[in-house]
Amino acid sequence: MKFKKSFIYLFAAVFLFAGVGESFAKTLKASHQWPGTKRKDGKFDVRHEMVQIIADEMKKANVGVDIRIYPAKSLYKPKEQWKPMTTGQLDISAFPLAYAAKFHPEFDITLMPGMVKNHKHALRVNNSPMMKTIKKIINDAGVVVLSDAWLAGGFVSKKNCITNPESVKGQVFRAAGKAFNQMLEGAGAGIQGMPSSEIYNGLQTGVLDGANTSSGSFVSYRIYEQVKCATPPGKYGLWFMYEPILMSKKSFDSLTSKQQKALMKAGKVAEKYMTKEAAGLDTTMEKAYKKAGVKLSYMTKADFDAWLAIAKKTSYKNFADKVPGGQKLIDQALAVK
Repeated sequence: MKFKKSFIYLFAAVFLFAGVGESFAKTLKASHQWPGTKRKDGKFDVRHEMVQIIADEMKKANVGVDIRIYPAKSLYKPKEQWKPMTTGQLDISAFPLAYAAKFHPEFDITLMPGMVKNHKHALRVNNSPMMKTIKKIINDAGVVVLSDAWLAGGFVSKKNCITNPESVKGQVFRAAGKAFNQMLEGAGAGIQGMPSSEIYNGLQTGVLDGANTSSGSFVSYRIYEQVKCATPPGKYGLWFMYEPILMSKKSFDSLTSKQQKALMKAGKVAEKYMTKEAAGLDTTMEKAYKKAGVKLSYMTKADFDAWLAIAKKTSYKNFADKVPGGQKLIDQALAVK
């Protein structure tokens, strides 16, 4: 009788523990480098917003997954997020893929001068054979893509307006990836490597004369406070960067099928938001810089072609020569009309 009673108590305790366990949500850590606070225009940086949308959608799905966001490089430094994702130490990141090119040089194709022509073209590139190859490399490295995102960008300078290659000569620039560094060096500029979160300080301290980054970062980091002239993407945008929301495959595989489906669905909601917002980021940049009294300049087709000619001799050539399958990736990207 005593044994039977003990067994009943034990069974009840196990059942209760299982029920309590299910009521506690699994918490995922999401990291990124952008501010997690509202800007002067009352909006958040779009990449933070994308991660927040995924977190909100998972809460609504009620599948036992909470996402805790660590913005403003508060958990990891920008370029140090890739490795922890591959090992499962970091669950989710809004991550500029070219930052991981030291591990996978193929990723530099996602920040190649003139490769993506405009926001509509970026959507077509998402479905290209080139991106299928890139996503296979991402997946094989132990990372999953939750949301695609391409951001346009431009130039800023403390000295003069940047239009044609001549206009960067003798200046020290920050560009986000190897391909832009090579093109700028080919035009006679010096290079200082750093994430976009450090551009403001680089300009303020005189380490930089100018910079390339996305329209979103130009506003979120208030870079308009440090420069005289800005070149927004305009009609001839030279700078487009793939900045997806990524997740550790190890973390993803640890979820139930129901949780995985909810997460992929949330990623699509965030991607849809980004697709809608992308072109508006360029307009927001123009308004913010005008308001701050910064002069705006725009590239002509002749300027764009002059940059592209230098890029083909430097960035494109180096990528084709040194990256396994590099020429094939270039050909696949250029084939997207």
